[in-house]
Amino acid sequence: MSKTSPAKSSPAKTSPAKTSPAKAIPAKSPDPAPSKRKVFLVDDHPIVRQGLAQLINSEADLTVIGQGEDAYQSLRAIRESQPDLVLVDVSLKESDGIELLKELKAQSPDLPVLVVSMHDESLYAERALRAGAGGYVMKQESPETLLAAIRTVLAGEVYVSSKMSATLLQHMVRGQRRGGGLPMDRLTDRELEIFRMIGAGHSVKEIANKLFLSIKTVEAHREHVKEKLNIKSSAELLRFAIRNTPDAK
Repeated sequence: MSKTSPAKSSPAKTSPAKTSPAKAIPAKSPDPAPSKRKVFLVDDHPIVRQGLAQLINSEADLTVIGQGEDAYQSLRAIRESQPDLVLVDVSLKESDGIELLKELKAQSPDLPVLVVSMHDESLYAERALRAGAGGYVMKQESPETLLAAIRTVLAGEVYVSSKMSATLLQHMVRGQRRGGGLPMDRLTDRELEIFRMIGAGHSVKEIANKLFLSIKTVEAHREHVKEKLNIKSSAELLRFAIRNTPDAK
């Protein structure tokens, strides 16, 4: 009887497990940098403009896109550069900031304008607001205050300091009690500027040199001021100007 060897079973072949190809995870794109709000500076002092530009450019959300030192130059540059806000000094060569403000609002009614000044006078603030400014801040304020004022005006709100706000309210109440406005309200912006400089002790010649006007023009403005304020003499005008000029020395 022959022996049969058991059949050798071949090992079962196992197919390798199929693995799904790894899905590529797209890299997360960085958040887009926030766009900076564009500011145009108007001031006739280069050092002041430089300081303001450095302050504003140091902020992540603000940038200075242009500068001007007078009304004529600035109007054209602002029209071409299309800033989000204009920062205007109230005292400029050959023209004052209030007049420039009026021209800016006529050119671009919706353009926010913040007026800055070294003069602590509510009368200038009131005139600036009447002319269409979105705010008024003094140069003596801290950098943080100026930046807060810029952002407030950019947000469509009105900025004045708490001190200035209280003074404006007092003037409004006094004007109502007297049945009319303050005497200086009758003056034009240029006449008011000359009135302030008289109160600060400047001579006619000094005023003419500072404002780039002729002595004859300054004298004519002075006479108009006297007429509007019902003042008879230059000495009386000087005394009245000193009493009504907060920054008079």
